Amino acid sequence: MKSTVDEIRARFDKDVERFSNLQTGQSATIDAPLALELIAEAAAATTPHATRLLDVGCGAGNYTLKLLDVLPRLQVTLMDLSRPMLDRAEQRIAAAGAASIRVVQQDVRDADLGEHAFDVIVAAAVLHHLRADDEWRNVFEKLYRALSSGGSLWIFDCVEPDMPWLRDQVWRRWAAYLEGLKGPAYRDEVLAYVEREDTPRPLMYQLDLLRAVGFSVVGVLHKHANFAAFGGVKR
Repeated sequence: MKSTVDEIRARFDKDVERFSNLQTGQSATIDAPLALELIAEAAAATTPHATRLLDVGCGAGNYTLKLLDVLPRLQVTLMDLSRPMLDRAEQRIAAAGAASIRVVQQDVRDADLGEHAFDVIVAAAVLHHLRADDEWRNVFEKLYRALSSGGSLWIFDCVEPDMPWLRDQVWRRWAAYLEGLKGPAYRDEVLAYVEREDTPRPLMYQLDLLRAVGFSVVGVLHKHANFAAFGGVKR
């Protein structure tokens, strides 16, 4: 049995500091600082006149902060399960000079995002909490509808190998990365909560789903082992 939403929320409530470092990003994810840079640059290049941002699973606000460097007067909507995460994100983003901030404590599966409400949506290390295929499709459809014409969606997340027989090899590399970062105990802690909480899908599955729900252009910014940064554009 996977963790419930309440169990996931409780863990994140206690983990705000780890998500509050703009220089390292979320350290457990491979190439997190690079993904921050790539997604911010891609969003600015793809949707240069964007004024409305939705940050799904915003954590402590790192992605919004990076986007404000290149799109400085954004009206920001922050969405997360965790109230302490939202409080920290709101504090940091207000200090960075966002044009406005709206805070939503809700699961994206339950949220009404409206239609054509945002120019850019980012979802970093959050969609791997989706479970069955119908949840994945429903959320991707919802994100597509919420974007304005010309808007873009950018995702950074853990992904399963497209070839399932390579999973053990890929996960061994991630385990070695985690151990080299903070030692065996940290490796075991991260891998244990991933096993309890996460149900990632392969990169190709998600790219195909982006196309299926209507994104006319999709692309990969970066992939390293079991982490990828990618996105789509709504024409």
